[in-house]
Amino acid sequence: MTRSQLFIHGTRDSIPMLVGIAPFGIIYGTLASVAGLSLVHALGMSLLVYAGSAQFIALSLLSAGTGGAVILFTTLIVNLRHVLYSASLQPFVAHLPGRWRLLLAFGLTDETFALVQRRYLAHGVQENGQWYHAGAALALYLCWIGSSLAGILFGQAMPALAGWGLDFAMLATFIGIVVPALRNRPQLAAALTAGAVALACQGLPYKLGLLAAAAAGIVAGVLLERHKEAAR
Repeated sequence: MTRSQLFIHGTRDSIPMLVGIAPFGIIYGTLASVAGLSLVHALGMSLLVYAGSAQFIALSLLSAGTGGAVILFTTLIVNLRHVLYSASLQPFVAHLPGRWRLLLAFGLTDETFALVQRRYLAHGVQENGQWYHAGAALALYLCWIGSSLAGILFGQAMPALAGWGLDFAMLATFIGIVVPALRNRPQLAAALTAGAVALACQGLPYKLGLLAAAAAGIVAGVLLERHKEAAR
């Protein structure tokens, strides 16, 4: 495929994810507006941070008058999962120039990872494959910016918008991301373990429950994978 064809394919394949991202972005924009952030600050966070969960947490901490150091530490903890994403994708992008890797790293989100990892696993390292990655990442990024802006603009007029249950779309999207990827027992064990630990540890401060869930899921998956290999 040509570069433009790969780019278009990446954009096209991102469409199902947009259904979940758009309502989530609208809710963020609404909450940012109600919290008193200016258009520049609220939209700037989406443009530069581009991390939905981190932005929601930052909003709640800002509203509570939390200091900047705590906000930075908490959002860092929440986004540490991207280290795992990056490590998983590294073999497929290691050959790219630094400017490409920086751009793709900025656009790395849960949804982007789900799309491009599936593509990389199916096709491996292919010539100009980064253009598919770029198409998917750009489409998702523009959707987040546009939906955030819509929420900011309409937030003051419809302050109860955050209570409409639009966040269910993001939950459904994540279910759609995870379930098709569970193709063997180690993966299923990792997902179930991580989910159980996340529920059990949801009361921990600074979202440390997410780290505990990720660690537990990795351990469960690795142990079961080793047991599977030893049994062969």
